[in-house]
Amino acid sequence: MAAPRPINVAVGFDGGGTKTECVVLDGEGKIVGRGIAGPSNPLRVGMEAAFTELAQAATEALASAHLKPRQIDAVCAGLAGAGRRSVIRSAIVFLAHEFPDALTHVTTDCEIALEAAVGAGTGVIIIAGTGSASFGRNANGETARAGGFGRWIGDDGSAYEIGRRAVGCVARARDQGAPLTALSNGILAALNCPSWDDLTERITKNPDDVFPSLFPAVASAASMEDNVAREILYAAALDLSTTALTVIRRLGLLELAFPLVKCGGVFGLSRLMDEMFDAVIASAASRANISRLEVPAAVGAARLAARLARGEDRAAIRGVSL
Repeated sequence: MAAPRPINVAVGFDGGGTKTECVVLDGEGKIVGRGIAGPSNPLRVGMEAAFTELAQAATEALASAHLKPRQIDAVCAGLAGAGRRSVIRSAIVFLAHEFPDALTHVTTDCEIALEAAVGAGTGVIIIAGTGSASFGRNANGETARAGGFGRWIGDDGSAYEIGRRAVGCVARARDQGAPLTALSNGILAALNCPSWDDLTERITKNPDDVFPSLFPAVASAASMEDNVAREILYAAALDLSTTALTVIRRLGLLELAFPLVKCGGVFGLSRLMDEMFDAVIASAASRANISRLEVPAAVGAARLAARLARGEDRAAIRGVSL
């Protein structure tokens, strides 16, 4: 058997529907470089645009670390939308070209978030950003995933879905001649749209640019006791808790103590929504230790890259490596 490969520098990407983060870790696991770029979910922005953002984030991260691509030993990209083999294969080819001397691995954003949360241990993560999904692992190494279907089928509880529901509710209220509410006024103000016609035109051109960015406006309206906004957030919390509980049940964790880690921009902005989510989880999985993700998912990706390059847990990862 070949000796474990020495890893000095590892690069990790967290590519989502809103932004891309790239981090560089040295041999001691310390962050020595970081870069930020636009969205790189290939299913939302297309493969070419996704690769452009990945390259920009990498360029910024390597520059801040004072490193060249050939000095990188291992790379892992966790991409929203990487559940498809065609996406993984294309991303592998791209990263292998960008980092010619590195072991390169591509997987989903769920797996790098779980790595950031619990490493190779037991736990469940629930992601709620532009999209939503849950992923977990039990003590036997078995994994389960739920959600992550994308906007066409439904990312329940995501910022996209919250924004879409809010616009739909306001549209129906307008048809009925209902008076304006905090939510009605907040939607146009949040997007700096002068009129409803301008809003609908922007949605037609690029819904990804509109719906996710409306979540803060919905949260703000709910804090002002706007009943429609509160109902939307309650529904989103129920959707997310249902997604997480699906994974928890499949892994046989309902009666056990385990970490449940929340990550993504939807969490932490609305106290009402967070408390509702926590309450539903606690009612079904009372021993779950609920927390927020403290380590960036991109760091989880870099740690996973180094771990795979050292030959650890290769069989447990469902992505593809070169």
